Amino acid sequence: MLLKNMLRAVLLLSVLSCVLLTSSYAVAQTCRSHSFSNNNVFATCRDLPQLTSYLHWTYDQNSGKLDIAFRHDGITSTDRWVAWAINPKNVLDPAMIWAQAVVAILQSNGTTRVYTSSIGSTTTQLQEGSISYDVTGLSATYENNEVTIFATLTLPNGTTSLVHLWQDGALSSSSSIPQQHYQNPSHLSSKETLDLVSGQTQARASSSGTSRQRRRNTHGVINAVSWGILMPTGGIIARYLKMLKSAEATWFYLHIMCQASAYIVGVAGFGTGLKLGSDSVGVDYDTHRALGIVLICLGTLQVFALFLRLNKDHKHRFYWNVYHHVVGYVTIIISIINVFEGFNTLENYVGDRYNRWKHAYIGIMGALGGIAVFLEGYTWIILFNTRSQSQNTINGPNGHGSSL
Repeated sequence: MLLKNMLRAVLLLSVLSCVLLTSSYAVAQTCRSHSFSNNNVFATCRDLPQLTSYLHWTYDQNSGKLDIAFRHDGITSTDRWVAWAINPKNVLDPAMIWAQAVVAILQSNGTTRVYTSSIGSTTTQLQEGSISYDVTGLSATYENNEVTIFATLTLPNGTTSLVHLWQDGALSSSSSIPQQHYQNPSHLSSKETLDLVSGQTQARASSSGTSRQRRRNTHGVINAVSWGILMPTGGIIARYLKMLKSAEATWFYLHIMCQASAYIVGVAGFGTGLKLGSDSVGVDYDTHRALGIVLICLGTLQVFALFLRLNKDHKHRFYWNVYHHVVGYVTIIISIINVFEGFNTLENYVGDRYNRWKHAYIGIMGALGGIAVFLEGYTWIILFNTRSQSQNTINGPNGHGSSL
């Protein structure tokens, strides 16, 4: 009864894990549910597609007044700078040249220094200076690993859309001067054309980047659920549920259901990965891709194992068991490793949020691992008790060891 209850807990945990990972992205990024500590309220907001950032704004088209709050999450140390900027020429590529920026620099004492900076045609250093827009109410806060920049800018009459960009980077250790930001895809894609009235983005490049980010998140969730959760759960069911004599048929069908679902969904995740690779020229994650190919091959071998399954009394059943168990355990191990490889690739795209996803998965794996360790010990106890009872029966009053 205890073993059966523990296995029910495994199945429940797997279902909850799938729901958690599937919904974590939607929960993690939403600007609409955010409340500012200074009680500021803005008419519109947008979850920006890169660098775990959010833009809140209120725009008065008649006066050209643009009140903004730019939030950048995932800043865990005080040696960082954060910036939000407008390109007055409405040029998306390169958007940084001639950009007019508001910059926040974290001080070692926990305070935040904020200023404006005009980027020229030849220099990209964020030097303090005036910009081409009137700026009032400039301030910044740093709370809960999040930097927020507040400002009111006066835009030219008739402005309805603008090219904006956002960045973060490190400070020099000696003089606290902003250093160049990273050159990874996430930082290079942190720009878009924004319609201030409708709140929609207009840039084709930005739309493509958003779509690619959506596919990237879908790829991660699908593979974490299939290879990373369903596959180990199926292994736990096969190893421990068959210890119950009353579950002789049940464990087999549950095992097949988990593994088949993991394989089918995993193939879909592999397909999204191939599409992402073809759309990301020059961006290579060789280890992650190689492990994914190996998993597809091993999973296919396990599918063949199902069709080649021999009867229990077949003379070659022992060799089939060795083949099926070895390939299965290797698949589970590589699956978990590759899920973590996938989390590591997300660091370049979603910033610190990838840590939350990774920690959630670690918690799920820890729970499954703890259950497996408990069931393993419980299984050996049952085995020893069974052997002890068998030995007592043989050596008992009516056994061969009896003195009668």
